[in-house]
Amino acid sequence: MELFNVLTVQQARDTLRSHLPARAKTEVVPLLQGLNRILAQDIVALEDVPNFDRSTMDGYALRARDTFGATESLPAYVDVSGEVLMGEEASGALTAGQAWLIPTGGMLPPGADAVVMVEYTEELDSQTIGVTRPVAPGENLVRRGEDVARGTVVLTAGHRLRPQELGLLAAVGVTQVPVMKPFKVGILSTGNELMAPDQPAEPGKVRDINSYTLYGQVLEAGGLPILYGIIEDHFETLQQTMAKALAENDLVLISGGSSVGARDITAKVIETMGSPGVLFHGMAIKPGKPTIGAVVEGKVVLGLPGHPVSAMVVFDLLARPMIASGGLYQNVGSFPLRAAITRNIHSATGRDDYLRVTLRRQEDGTIVADPVLGKSGLISTMVKAVGVAHIPLNKEGVEAGELVDVWLF
Repeated sequence: MELFNVLTVQQARDTLRSHLPARAKTEVVPLLQGLNRILAQDIVALEDVPNFDRSTMDGYALRARDTFGATESLPAYVDVSGEVLMGEEASGALTAGQAWLIPTGGMLPPGADAVVMVEYTEELDSQTIGVTRPVAPGENLVRRGEDVARGTVVLTAGHRLRPQELGLLAAVGVTQVPVMKPFKVGILSTGNELMAPDQPAEPGKVRDINSYTLYGQVLEAGGLPILYGIIEDHFETLQQTMAKALAENDLVLISGGSSVGARDITAKVIETMGSPGVLFHGMAIKPGKPTIGAVVEGKVVLGLPGHPVSAMVVFDLLARPMIASGGLYQNVGSFPLRAAITRNIHSATGRDDYLRVTLRRQEDGTIVADPVLGKSGLISTMVKAVGVAHIPLNKEGVEAGELVDVWLF
């Protein structure tokens, strides 16, 4: 594998996807545990929702034709011959010239095809009302199956379950949902210069940042992170730890050791773990060029740059889509917003640039993106930023005022 035979982001994703197993792991969970999970198979409605014609207003159920031509000065009079009780089936049918009192959500009695709101009626006596405004057939009611029709696919595999999806599944009587199993993600930080955050500062040493940022990113994406600690730049030690992480996880993230250098052994270790091994070493992006993408016996290994900003950006580009979709490797519910960049930014053609930015709304309502400048080793720049602006690889930069896609953290 030639180092830095770089791929674009899409090429890297496609390369990894082509080596993943055809089927992801699935499980069945109670409906209330399905929030933010990815549906593993299509859900078909076994009944209509609603399963009866129901009123959307408090009023009177009647035949719409009996109200045609009604006005305040010349109401249409109908006899009140019944009442619909909430949660009960209508006890009879109405005929021409009749109306039934009905609550919001009540079942429409046979013979009725509309509901007139109480506000547009007047009582003539205890048995008769005057309708002061005509209604059309179907007005102020929901027809049987209008929300969901029996036999239709209400949700497709790969759909993320939000609160509204839980409500829809409850409506069709689904109480157990088949979902993708959350990805187990092993996290390794490599480098002789690293030390744990609880250790006193030492010359030449830096505290491990990436274990913590990646742990948080995995959790946010819906995965299950497992930390394997700080690994020294030692071939056998890294090999042993990586073997353990591969056995226990679906995805392994290794930060540091991806650059070209005498002590950067990550790629060499990966090549000993199994086939097909390293698929690419280098991406046409900034930050994050020295990224390693590998697959070992059906499991993805990503060698992330040691700089915290680079590691976080590459995670969002390559790891997050995999984790968030349960292994389907697709973006789930992720969309950028458009903002006007506030200064000229140079970019090299043939490389995707991801620029840290803050956002603010101007008096005229325009959303603008202010670049947060700083080197990729400065974690504070990620704290100040709310997302990254994307400068596509076919551009040599952007000018102040130009619209850019901003991906929020």
